[in-house]
Amino acid sequence: MPSKVFSDRLLAVLSDDLRPQAAQRLAAAEPVLRRLLAGLYGERADFDAWLGDLMESLGALYAARPAELRALDAKRAAQPEWFLSQRMLGYCAYVQNFGGDLNGVAARIPYLRELGVSYLHLLPFLRPREGENDGGFAVSSFDEVDPALGSNADLDALTAQLRTAGISLCSDFILNHVADDHAWALAAKAGDAGARAMFHVFPDRAMPDRYERTLGQVFPQVAPGNFSFVEALDGWAWTTFYPYQWDLNYANPAVFAEMAAALLRLANRGIEVFRLDSTAFLWKREGTNSMNQPEAHQLLQALRAIVDIVAPGVLLKAEAIVPTRELPAYLGSAAAPECHIAYHSSLMAAGWVALAEQDTGMLREVIRNTPALPAAATWLSYVRCHDDIGWNVLRAEASADGSDSAARLARVARFFSGAEGSYATGAAFQSTDPNAAHGSNGMAASLTGLQSAATEEERALALRRMLLLHGLALSFGALPVLYMGDELAMENDYSYLHRPQHAMDSRWLQRPVFDQQRWKHRYDVSTVPGAMHQALAKLVRIRSRHAALAANAPRALLADAPEGMLALARGARFLTLMNFSGQPQRFTLQGEWRECVAEQATSGTLVLEPYAMYWLERE
Repeated sequence: MPSKVFSDRLLAVLSDDLRPQAAQRLAAAEPVLRRLLAGLYGERADFDAWLGDLMESLGALYAARPAELRALDAKRAAQPEWFLSQRMLGYCAYVQNFGGDLNGVAARIPYLRELGVSYLHLLPFLRPREGENDGGFAVSSFDEVDPALGSNADLDALTAQLRTAGISLCSDFILNHVADDHAWALAAKAGDAGARAMFHVFPDRAMPDRYERTLGQVFPQVAPGNFSFVEALDGWAWTTFYPYQWDLNYANPAVFAEMAAALLRLANRGIEVFRLDSTAFLWKREGTNSMNQPEAHQLLQALRAIVDIVAPGVLLKAEAIVPTRELPAYLGSAAAPECHIAYHSSLMAAGWVALAEQDTGMLREVIRNTPALPAAATWLSYVRCHDDIGWNVLRAEASADGSDSAARLARVARFFSGAEGSYATGAAFQSTDPNAAHGSNGMAASLTGLQSAATEEERALALRRMLLLHGLALSFGALPVLYMGDELAMENDYSYLHRPQHAMDSRWLQRPVFDQQRWKHRYDVSTVPGAMHQALAKLVRIRSRHAALAANAPRALLADAPEGMLALARGARFLTLMNFSGQPQRFTLQGEWRECVAEQATSGTLVLEPYAMYWLERE
């Protein structure tokens, strides 16, 4: 059927004033969308009818988009690299921990502005499953806020206030699965064949057993296997993560259409960034690990084309914790754009390895392997997050020097669990691979030695290590995101051990409640939280003034730095020097420079004290 027929289905829903702009966007994105969806679903007899209905649905969502958001779309479409600026800074928090509820988060907007935040990622706040819900990642409704955190009206008010403050709200959007009390799951249990077809359900163990031969396990200790028997279905449901999270069947086009519409409804509430959770798992294929399949990328590219038509001011962020070589696919290409942002989990993990080994070899290997990106795309850099540090993403880099990668990464994992005299106070986490290193959990302050510090000197070194990792995230060339509490050097939270539903999951170590007492001391540099906050805030201010630190500015690794150091040039006029070792390191500068933190001129040979960092601008 001609492309115009499908475009007309969308345009027919719109008012006369909206059609010209929509037609312009359709001319660019509709052929791409149709090609991608035809590649996924084109062999179905009902494909044309389904695609026509999808376009009409998109037209209705376009028409429903508030005028203020349409104006923001137009502004950002005219400046597609707006989010690559050195003034972009993210902050990530749980609603209940940061503000208690959505209104409490709104009350903290002045604090976020003071810190320089322009992007706020609130971890799951939609209505979750009753009972255990994987920290909110088992979603029962994409259209309702968790009643414990507020109402839909509160969400609308928060997005409006954040927009006024120049802060984009990022929400998790769980693509791979829904909770077992989601409306589709309840209907499937009640015998609705259409709802059952939204999931992967098998009548016996024959197919699950065939799939299991090549599948990994995400939570082998607490949720082994990838399939769960559901009595009401009289069958086995695919449940990659937990038995109460049912994987969606994207081979069914109804799933894609419903999920795309759910995302756009949230976008129309003012959510500007979507963290697309578990993107690697979207397409299942026997004989593989059912991760990173080509169809998963086609789905994401189709979702991007839909966003480009209806809400081009919205950003998509891929939560794909995969090795460096597999990351670029999630950002796509100029011909087939995918997500705007992808987590650089390898960079994050390699920074921690550099501290454990007091050597930057693996970190340099990651930086060398980091590919160039398409236009209007960026990495996301970070130090900690709500999840564990997964070491397996570094297996290729860990063996680049001939090392046994499993043994090397296992040593690092033991280091951060506090073994062998380490300064770190962390906990091991279940591994997705029994032959590789366990993940590591803990707040950044605890992993860098602050919790175990017994002297002022040890506390000072711990803060240096913590600032060093944040300096890497801020200066690498990415969209950096701070994790709530790190700016105040908050430590591990052990209260989860007293909650039976969480006691087996050490990720709750790094999910504390925002510490009001530390926050009150944020200006007092004689205190630990004040020293950390003021040092980090100064780095953020310096970064905001230097275009060389923008996400898309040139980056070059200098080879003449000692093994314990990292020297990273940003353009021709900016240089970051970072000492990841416990010993002083020397580096000779060529020409005259100004050290931005100390605000003083320098030249010749510099001596970097243990875990010290310099940000240098050429005079």
